Amino acid sequence: MKPWLTRLQQATYNTTFMYNMRMIIAFAGTAFVPYFMGYQLATIPLTLGMVAAGLSDIDDRFSVRIVNLIYTYIGFFITAVSIYLLFPYPVLFAFGLIISCIGLILLGSLGRRYATISYGCLVISVYSMLGVGLFEHWYTQALLLVIGAAWYGLLSTISFLLFPVRQVQDKLAQCYSSLGDFLFAKSNLFDVDMTPKSYQDSMIELSLENGKLVGIFNEMKTALLTRLKGDRGQKDTRRSLQYYFVAQDIHERADSAHIDYQKLAKIFQHSDILFRFQRILSIQAKACKDLSNSILHRETYQHNPRFKHTFANLKLSLEKLRSEQHYDPIWINALFALYQNLKAIDAQLRNVETERHIKFDKSKQIENQLKDDDLKGWQDMWIRVKQHLTPESVLFRHAIRVSVVLLIGYIFVQVTQIEYGYWILLTALFVSQPNFNATKRRLRLRIVGTLMGIVLGYAILYFVPSIEGQLLLLILSGVLFFDLRSKQYAQATAFITILALINFNLDGMGFDAALPRMLNTLIGCALAWFGVSFIFPDWKFRRLSRSIERALTAQCNYLAEVTEQYKHGRNNGLKYRVVRRAAHNNDADLASLISTLATEPDFDPTQKTLAFEFLCLNHTLTSYIAALGAHRKKIDDPEVLNLLDLALDDIQGSLLRDEMPDLNTPDLLDHIRQRLNRNPEEDQTSLIVLQQLSLILSILNQLSRLKQSLSHDRDEQATELASL
Repeated sequence: MKPWLTRLQQATYNTTFMYNMRMIIAFAGTAFVPYFMGYQLATIPLTLGMVAAGLSDIDDRFSVRIVNLIYTYIGFFITAVSIYLLFPYPVLFAFGLIISCIGLILLGSLGRRYATISYGCLVISVYSMLGVGLFEHWYTQALLLVIGAAWYGLLSTISFLLFPVRQVQDKLAQCYSSLGDFLFAKSNLFDVDMTPKSYQDSMIELSLENGKLVGIFNEMKTALLTRLKGDRGQKDTRRSLQYYFVAQDIHERADSAHIDYQKLAKIFQHSDILFRFQRILSIQAKACKDLSNSILHRETYQHNPRFKHTFANLKLSLEKLRSEQHYDPIWINALFALYQNLKAIDAQLRNVETERHIKFDKSKQIENQLKDDDLKGWQDMWIRVKQHLTPESVLFRHAIRVSVVLLIGYIFVQVTQIEYGYWILLTALFVSQPNFNATKRRLRLRIVGTLMGIVLGYAILYFVPSIEGQLLLLILSGVLFFDLRSKQYAQATAFITILALINFNLDGMGFDAALPRMLNTLIGCALAWFGVSFIFPDWKFRRLSRSIERALTAQCNYLAEVTEQYKHGRNNGLKYRVVRRAAHNNDADLASLISTLATEPDFDPTQKTLAFEFLCLNHTLTSYIAALGAHRKKIDDPEVLNLLDLALDDIQGSLLRDEMPDLNTPDLLDHIRQRLNRNPEEDQTSLIVLQQLSLILSILNQLSRLKQSLSHDRDEQATELASL
């Protein structure tokens, strides 16, 4: 292949570069086409419509993408026209604002596509308020907004047709990159100099990395599912599905724990064994990063040849420890189980590129299913919406909160007649998030970004007076906004502010709009802070008890399914994957919730300490169950199967019903030692089961006590409605 053609091909592999090229073309079209047509004023709604479409763009298969675009354009047009027609009637406008805001936000309960479309309509509604007096006819602004959105939709559809699986592959690369971060965090648990404080910090870091990874897994699952529904046997889609399942299996093994890491560090602190385990986890993390880069650059992954030598030396060290007989055989046996688990991860990585992993085997179709969460009809739609028609729903509370905030902002604008007042509503809409922590963070970043944008915008308008130069900078600021909006919110806000100032300067309002925009941003931020603090506030501590209950229930369901597979044999079918995913999702949700408690005012420091302690133990429980899941296969030992049933009943009773367990760790450990003494060649699977049960039972009482301490109400008056 010619060098220039190779470089061109490599450029198309760079998703960020191609996305920015699309945005350059999109903004260039909305900026320069009206300019050459002599209708410069049209740039304002065209650009705003394009921005709204970009914010509501979602990845989907071609047929659904077209339907989404049609729904989006209809929604944008109806929203813009409604704003125009109701604008002269403040009372009707206020009523319509409340109803539409609540309705559009609750529409998000139907799924991701409806959530993005409804958000786009909300953005369009405020954009329409900003430009309601620019055009004479009721339909002009609405049509121009839709044309701007359609222009972006055309470019995004062309991009999809040229690179249909790119976004799936990018998500897949993110999966393996995040998996690498998780393995690096896991390796910290093999620190020979570990202290109780460093152990807790490492466990918290591991829990948060696990939460990020689970979130990416969920996004990947959604992206795959929509493609598979319209699949016609594309090799890339099936290959991505296999890569996704391999990543999940690696995650289960990587998250598993066969041992108490604190005791491990103390017992083997003068041995080389911990360093060897830590090194293997580190180079496996690096291998996941390499695999991620291979997927991004469409290259064949090359497994590191050092693994073979490293595993051989680790095995020699383990055999030496066993032969010396200086350590409890239970510990040595657990280390061998950990060795086998890491070997299994190595096998997954080594074989990920082989044909047997890539080829779709119809005989194993049951193991290659994804749970379909899409709508099943009108009844399903009503059920999903109905579930959120309660103050207990975070979405319902957010809908009420945002609608009240926007209503207060509208009344304030009407009473004060403040200049460019509808920027207050725009700021409040963008800043308002479902919880206090996220809103507080956006408040600060929004203010800083707006101030930066106004200073730079003023400079641009002063030093670049020509229309052509301003249009070029409009394109640049728009591209940078979309590039930074999910990474650097303050910088993104600065560039969208610059875009707004240049945009409205086309009507001669740029200099006049700068200071009012800053003032209105501060007012909008104040309203958003007021809303999240006093209107149906979503304080995390009030959700802690329910989150703990959901997490422990999911753990017990996961363990129950693993137990069944030890009775009937290994099965990677949909049921197992669903319960495993639910356990990890709830663990991730709990980690996210607890990690934000420190930002909330008036939260008891003692409760916070207990919450982080529970977080560490809950993730430890997940790791112990994951180890059972990683080694699961049919066993015929009736004694072990009976102990599994008894342990499951004890665990469910202790965690869900606050009962005292009948089994205990010392008895189980003595039982394991007796079996090892009777038969050194004991079935390893049975020993692993007993070992993992002993580990789970060792933390059971502490978990139960923490659950009871954190689940009682801090204040009898601190109900969900108390802050109203």
